[in-house]
Amino acid sequence: MEFALDTGNTAWMLTSAALVLLMTPALAFFYGGMVRGKSVLNMMMMSFGALGLVGIIYVLWGYSMSFGSDVGGFFGNPFDVFGLQDLSDTDPSNLLSGSGVPSLVWVGFQLTFAVITVALISGAIADRTKFATWLVFAGIWVTLSYFPLAHMVWGGGFLSGSEDGLAAKIFGTTDGAATVAPIDFAGGTVVHINAGIAALVLVTIIGKRKGFGKEPMRPHNLPFVMLGAALLWFGWFGFNAGSAGAANETAGLAWMNTTVATCAAMLGWLLTEKIRDKHATSLGAASGVVAGLVAITPAAGALSPVGSIFLGAIAGVLCALAVGLKYKFGYDDSLDVVGVHLVGGVVGTVLIGFFSTGTGVFYGGGWDQLVIQIVIALSAIIFSGVITLVVGLALKATMGWRISEEVEVGGIDLAVHGETAYETLGVGARVVTEVK
Repeated sequence: MEFALDTGNTAWMLTSAALVLLMTPALAFFYGGMVRGKSVLNMMMMSFGALGLVGIIYVLWGYSMSFGSDVGGFFGNPFDVFGLQDLSDTDPSNLLSGSGVPSLVWVGFQLTFAVITVALISGAIADRTKFATWLVFAGIWVTLSYFPLAHMVWGGGFLSGSEDGLAAKIFGTTDGAATVAPIDFAGGTVVHINAGIAALVLVTIIGKRKGFGKEPMRPHNLPFVMLGAALLWFGWFGFNAGSAGAANETAGLAWMNTTVATCAAMLGWLLTEKIRDKHATSLGAASGVVAGLVAITPAAGALSPVGSIFLGAIAGVLCALAVGLKYKFGYDDSLDVVGVHLVGGVVGTVLIGFFSTGTGVFYGGGWDQLVIQIVIALSAIIFSGVITLVVGLALKATMGWRISEEVEVGGIDLAVHGETAYETLGVGARVVTEVK
């Protein structure tokens, strides 16, 4: 089949890839502002480190494992286009060839998704993790968890709508595909549930920060947090609208749904804060923005704008409530990755079964779509949880996860990276962020 370049679609996908790439430095801002001043550089370096490492791995074997020829329904052959050698624009792994988008552009777009997914996990283990162990984990986890799950959901594997997939086994097939296909438009399972459950497993393995639950650990720079959230929102249009694969009406719908769901989630979070804590905070506004973005990610192409408002509002309230669970259950998720990404990802993935305009319960579609959405959410949780547990325990037994107590108390930035974020306070000085 001859490939016909479409310059408009290609330009949109290049733009979308650049927007999603921006999300990782934006996440560094967001996370960096939320930690204490003595560990802000380390927190930001965890995102930048993931960017450098995963970007290279994706070109070498990540793309092949995500979209290469199927191996048992769970991953692609890592040697199909290893290092992108012999990659052509008519390669069947290029799911956008019919839209006139070159394979390299498709690869670049998908690379940015892998990077941000790994970086998301880092917020849960802030302030106490060895940088070297984090980088080793990032390389192993993206290979064993992210690439296979991307293949299962988007590459025609076990959690896709293929005739050999789980959905087809539950409700049968029609014309060679699952009669009720799972919906994950831009990564509710692959990105957010995957990263969220990995965060929960890791904080359980690594343990709590010194002083967790006993002393204040407030964000040291709330303007950083709000700037990071704003940049994440901007980049997320590439994430969601770009997942349409072309400059078309679906991209427009995804753009609008992303906007209104995020607005509603922010308001829902602030209302919850106001009722519960008597204050609507800037941290709550920024966190609500991210919760809305997470929840609409799997649903952006399947809902109406009004449905997206309801989805966002529900996600904002539930995520605002969920971030407090770490104090009830005693796990130290430093920057609320579990409460926002795991809960938000599950909410967005499952509620598609109610709000999808084509197959949702509220639109006369029956319960089948809801069942499939629950099944794929649970499958992603189990798969990622088991992989993360094995990798996390193996690294704990070999390299170790925790920095020393002395370094944790004195400041990880100076001890690990040899620098501090705020030199005017004196080299090595401990930055006190708590207001007494």
